[in-house]
This record gives sequence, C-alpha cells and structure tokens, in this order.
Amino acid sequence: MASVPSLASSVNQRVADALASALPDAGASDPLLRRSDRADFQANGILALAKKAKANPRELATTVVEGLDSGDLIKEIEVSGPGFLNITITDRAIVETLAARAADDRLGVPLAANPGTTVIDYAQPNVAKEMHVGHLRSAVIGAAMVEILEFTGEKVVRRHHIGDWGTQFGMLIQYLLEHPHELDHKSDEEVSGEEAMSNLNRLYKASRALFDSDEEFKTRARARVVDLQAGEPGTLALWQRFVDESKIYFYSVFNKLDMDIQDPDVVGESGYNDMLVETCKLLEESGVAVRSNGALCVFFDDVKGPDGNPTPLIVQKSDGGFGYAATDLSAIRDRVGDLGATELIYVVDARQSLHFKMVFETARRAGWLGDDVKAVQLAFGTVLGKDGKPFKTREGETVRLVDLLDEAVERATAVVREKAEKVGLTEQEIVENGRQVGIGAVKYADLSTSAARDYKFDLDQMVSLNGDTSVYLQYAYARIRSILRKAGEAGDRKPVAHPELELAPAERALGLHLDHFGELLAEAASDHAPHKLAAYLYQLSSLFTTFYDQCPVIKPEPELVVGENRLFLCELTARTLSKGMSLLGIRTPEKL
Repeated sequence: MASVPSLASSVNQRVADALASALPDAGASDPLLRRSDRADFQANGILALAKKAKANPRELATTVVEGLDSGDLIKEIEVSGPGFLNITITDRAIVETLAARAADDRLGVPLAANPGTTVIDYAQPNVAKEMHVGHLRSAVIGAAMVEILEFTGEKVVRRHHIGDWGTQFGMLIQYLLEHPHELDHKSDEEVSGEEAMSNLNRLYKASRALFDSDEEFKTRARARVVDLQAGEPGTLALWQRFVDESKIYFYSVFNKLDMDIQDPDVVGESGYNDMLVETCKLLEESGVAVRSNGALCVFFDDVKGPDGNPTPLIVQKSDGGFGYAATDLSAIRDRVGDLGATELIYVVDARQSLHFKMVFETARRAGWLGDDVKAVQLAFGTVLGKDGKPFKTREGETVRLVDLLDEAVERATAVVREKAEKVGLTEQEIVENGRQVGIGAVKYADLSTSAARDYKFDLDQMVSLNGDTSVYLQYAYARIRSILRKAGEAGDRKPVAHPELELAPAERALGLHLDHFGELLAEAASDHAPHKLAAYLYQLSSLFTTFYDQCPVIKPEPELVVGENRLFLCELTARTLSKGMSLLGIRTPEKL
C-alpha cells in the first residue's frame, strides 16, 4: 500500500520551498494553492506574505519564480495581476502520478496521520413503532460517514441508540401479559419484517385504545412501568419480546436499504439504565447540576425560555424518573470512558440541536468530555414533499419508509428494463439492478444535499438519467465497464499509462480531477460532509462524459498507444467512481 502525494501537494511544496528561500525570515509560509481556470493551479499567498514583509508583491513573485525548482513537474509559471502565480504542470507529471495511483489498491489515498476512535450514533428507530421517512436521513448519512472515516484509517464504533425504554412499555407489556398470544408467529419459519411490524402495530393500537378507555387497565399499566424500572424478571422478559420482534422489523428495513447493522452495535436507551443513578449523583455532588422544584437541573446563561427565565436541562424529574438527558450523559461516559472515543458524532435531526448543545456543555463541565474529545451533532434537515412541505401521505399521515423504498425500486426497475434489451440483461439482472439503482437513487438524493438543509423527496427526479442523480453516475460506471470489455475482446488494446504522450484538454481535466480524490476524501471526513464526496463523483462523471465525447477510445487516431492511455484513464475513472460510490453506500452495477 503506497500513498501517492497529489499533484497539488507537490506543486505546493515546490512553491513553499521557493518562498522560504526568497523570504528566509518569514517562517513557514502557505502559498494558498487552489485550482484555477486560468492555469492548472493558482498560488494566491504571495500578496499577504509581501505585505507582512513590507515587500513589493510582484517583485517577490518574480523572485519566487526564478528560485523555483520546476523539474519534470511544472511546465510553465507566470506572474499575473498584483502577484498571483499561474502554474501549469506537465502532462508527464499527470500521467505518472495517475499510474502510481492505479498501482495501489487504495488508489494512493493516504491513511490519516493520527487516527483516533470515533463513535457514531445513527439509525435510531423506536421499538414497537414503524420506521417512517424521518428515519431515513440518520441511517443514510450515518452509514456514509462510517465508511468514509473507516477508509481514512479511523477506528469507528457504530452505535444505534434505539428507543427501547419509557412509560409506554408499561401499557404494551401489561396488554401482552393479558393477551399472551398477540406476538405469536404464524409459523416456525423465518418471520418477515412485515409480519413482525403488523403484530406490533395491532398490539400497539389495541393496548392504546384500552389504556384510553379503561381506568383499571391504565392503573395496571402504570404499575407495570414501576416493575419494568425495578428490573422485575417476568416484566423484563416480556419487554425483551417487544425488542426482539422490533429487531426483526428493523433489520428487514435496513436490509432493504442495503445496510449492514450488527446486533452488538444496537445499544438502546436501556443499555445505560445501570449508570443513570450514578450519573445523577456525580452531577449533583460536583455542583454541575442542582435541585430545582425537586428536579435535578443544569442551568446555562445563554439558554432562556420565551418568558426570559433560564431553561434548564432536566436530568432527573421531580418524581424520580430520568429524562433523555440522563441517558445521553451516561452514553457519553460510556463512549469516552469505556470505548475510548476521541470523537463522538450524533447524526440527529436539527430540531434537537439545543438539547445536544446543553448535553455536551454539561458533559464538559462534569469532565467527561475532556479537551482531547470532540463531540459534534451532525444535524440534518427535514425531508419535504414535492410541494416543499413536510412529507406526508394524502391522508396527512407520516410516510412509511418501506413503502417509499419499494416504490423507488419499482420506478428504477422500469428505467432499467427500458434499456435492458440493448445491453442484454437477464430478468434476474434487471431485478437486481433495479434494486441497486432504486436504493442508490434514494441514498444519493439525500447525500448530495448538505445534511443541514431540507431536501425534496421527488422520485421522478431521483431515478432520472439526466442531472445530478446516482443513476447518472451508475450509467457512467457501466458505460466504462462496457468500453473496457469491448477493448478486451479486441485483444490488442490494454489499459496502459503512457507518460510520454501529450494530453488533450479533456484528458488533462479528467486526470487532474482523478488526482484530487484523496484530498477530497480527507475534507469530507474532517468536515463530516458526505455531500462533498457526492459532488466530486458527479463532477467526475461529467468530466468523463466530455472526455469520452472528445477523445475516441476504441478507435483512437493516430496510434495504438493513445488508445492504451485513454483506456488507462477509463479504468482509473471506473475504479475511483466505484470506490467513491461504495463509500456512500451505493452499488455500481457492471452492466446497465
């Protein structure tokens, strides 16, 4: 495994060295290199450095150019405007760098210099409740962040903080106790997620109706909550049945989403029960939390209600019950203390931002989040319907996630079927590709929008072959695979890098973008921004389309080596696309 320095970092180093000899007293100086439409790169840092050294920027720029070691890397460099450097690199340097990337399994992408341990809290459905469209973003964004961070070398611990505790379980358990066969399965064979959910739905509605209409049942249900919290074995065994039944359903939905969720990673609210009393005791003894009207509260100078009075974080209610804050604070103690986390990421709806701000601040005051641990909420916006309002069914109900995914797959399968005959797909391939395209479309629509923004859920747009959609990227990948297959059948054409060749403008543009993959991934990881990776891949597909239109690959003129070099660019593009898409959790079919 060899990490390959990017062309940008090599150019940056050369300019920085020349700057250091031109201004020996300035210390480390950043040339501020960026991509440019005037040349391959532009260095903008000279102006600020000249100002600091009280020098003339154009003269300093000229001195830097004279002292620059261009070697095989830099073709030409010119001073423009008040002291910018426009830098064009050699075609040889582009092809040689790409050849080094192609020789490495990781495409030359380096591992992070100081990897830590990140705990990501994502995909948090509620026990005994159906997953709806609101659960989609946490799952999709969280899973992409897991893949991106793991690829950079970070140790990632997944945590699914499911809602598996609370007063509603008194009602459910009591009802099951009095109607013991409600969660029985029709047969001993494997139970479908649909059957598990319909059992739970039926039981939930029946117990709710009884709870609302029968005072005696309500009293029994409330007493059952006390038994549950006290850990009475019979009550806990019935509670476990709800958790197990719900997991059958959750896993079936995550399976549809093509997501791998493992049992040990599911640590719900109940997983921290044994820590709650101690968490409260530590907060109270240290003075971080105080009793107010019987409740244990943490106050903040900058958090006030509409009446101007401070709004506290309530850790324990006046009746002795624990709020979400107690569980979340206990989870932080566990994740930092036991799991050794150096970073905590919570992929949670933006509407919970104030809660997390208060929880993180409380944990800092208590010393559970030290200076060496980052805690961030990767807050996401709302899923909207085509009309720009929160996504609901015609009847005003929240949309079931399963229905959405099924419809996406159905639409995508129709799109795949239209072109199937032309590419010679079997029925099995049509079905499989339809699934990969449909689920990919849903994930990509989510991931190509910055997480913090709301986005419109428009299936017509998502499965469109035009525009910024995953189908466009999947088709670009499948087209390259088809080109490589044809070249292989021709026999005399193999993907081989030829650094001695001159590159056409479309080849250079594609090559420079391919080289930027590692830097982009590092940015997506540190900014917790999968949408940056999606944007990179869309641009890669667009640059490939231009390259393919302008540069004949199978019948290049005038000679074979040009074709080999272009096939080499095709193959590296396909590998980069496939790797990038897999980090977003999206599959790339070989034929489409």
